[in-house]
Amino acid sequence: MRIVFLGTPEFAIPSLEAVVGSGHEVQLVVTRPDKPAGRHMHLTAPAVVAAARRLGLPLAQPDKLGGEDFTNRLRVLAPDAAVVVAYGRLISPRVLSIPRFGFVNVHPSLLPRHRGPSPIESAILSGDAETGVTTMLLDQGMDTGPILLQRSTPVGPRERTPELGARLSRMGAEILVETLAGLADGSVIPKPQDYALATVTGKLERKMGRIDWGSSAEELARRCRAFDPWPGLYASFRGSRLKVHGLEPGEPRPGDEEPGIILAASAAGVAVRCGGGNVALVTEVQREGKRRIPADAFIIGERIAPGERFR
Repeated sequence: MRIVFLGTPEFAIPSLEAVVGSGHEVQLVVTRPDKPAGRHMHLTAPAVVAAARRLGLPLAQPDKLGGEDFTNRLRVLAPDAAVVVAYGRLISPRVLSIPRFGFVNVHPSLLPRHRGPSPIESAILSGDAETGVTTMLLDQGMDTGPILLQRSTPVGPRERTPELGARLSRMGAEILVETLAGLADGSVIPKPQDYALATVTGKLERKMGRIDWGSSAEELARRCRAFDPWPGLYASFRGSRLKVHGLEPGEPRPGDEEPGIILAASAAGVAVRCGGGNVALVTEVQREGKRRIPADAFIIGERIAPGERFR
């Protein structure tokens, strides 16, 4: 097939490599424009840019896909299919209609569950036992198009977003190659989604990382795994922000302390009272401008004592 590939972050690279490796002709790789990133806000290219250059593929970084220039370029290329993997923007209807087989999207969830921009984090936050990848045809909605193929995988009990995302990106690459082959020979038939089962995720925001100690220990542990690396978890301690990189449910302790009160400090971590009488065990932290340290180093360095409070 003649393919135009659209993708932006690291997650998209295995799919791009798989399409090239399976013998398809990638006519063009489309990604987002460079943008400022990091502490010093240096202009930084999306991860897909380096991959496209390494593979010797033509590259475009248009500001928008609905403009005449890009639309005309796509018409001239006349691709059999366009592949979209974490591109990050909606695509206009007039562009969607150009490829013969349409726009094939790789989405990291078992649609119609977890539509939208944060499906990997949402699977962890929801405590899902399994998630997966779906290939689908894009339409004008947000992940509402017909399903092509799906593959499921368990969510590990301590799996964080980076590990789960890496696994799903590899699975997505595999199922994408199968999907393109199935579209070409007619063995893959689009099937409409069941709208009654749909759930929609939202965009992650920095404020979501603020710890509410009134939540259960299980929920806080899921948030810690889901929000790694961004927006992360944080609390206030002794008047300044403290990032919490490690948090898990702790052993039950009797008592009626208010949420956020430190119950004990040991080599295992800092035991903190949270909602429902639960105990959360903080195992790794980071002061602003400092490096990440295990809880035992934090306890010794800050002389943590029971009765103090995280806020």
